[in-house]
Amino acid sequence: MTEARPGLSQDIRYRERRYLIMMGIRTLCFVATILMFVNHLGWLTAIPAVGALVIPYFAVVFANGGREPTANRTFRQYEPNSPAVYRPPTRRGDPHVPPPSGQ
Repeated sequence: MTEARPGLSQDIRYRERRYLIMMGIRTLCFVATILMFVNHLGWLTAIPAVGALVIPYFAVVFANGGREPTANRTFRQYEPNSPAVYRPPTRRGDPHVPPPSGQ
């Protein structure tokens, strides 16, 4: 098994399929709302009506959400690319700089 991400076309197919499933559920909610309203079921009609109104928002957000993150994606600590200890250059005879060790 590879750690490579799925191809772009595969990712697009996945998002399109998820969008179409969500819009199919929305259509069922809309039809259920009409049938419940015609049969005078009162406030119960609001349940699928809310679903029919809210689902398109989430369907579009999920469809345009971009590529899915990989499962093995974790936090990586920042590792600077610099020397371990910085030692500024010294001038001999400078009274502010201690003499090098060994003298």
